[in-house]
Amino acid sequence: MPKAPASPATPALPASYEAALEELEQLVGRLESGQMPLDQLLGGYQRGAALLKFCRDRLETVENQIKVLDDGVLKPWTQA
Repeated sequence: MPKAPASPATPALPASYEAALEELEQLVGRLESGQMPLDQLLGGYQRGAALLKFCRDRLETVENQIKVLDDGVLKPWTQA
């Protein structure tokens, strides 16, 4: 009975929003440059989608915390 091929290890998500955003920006630059080999494009796209979801989730978490601090109302950002 043939063995199933081992799936490649999924890279861990970054420790912070800033690290995820930096990695995502670098990845987009490589994808847009046309320098990435075809066999790596799908993996790059999948990694980018995971990083984007991570960033969106972090932003949503912070937004929800701000709503709690502001009695359930998300107030507009004003620089004073």
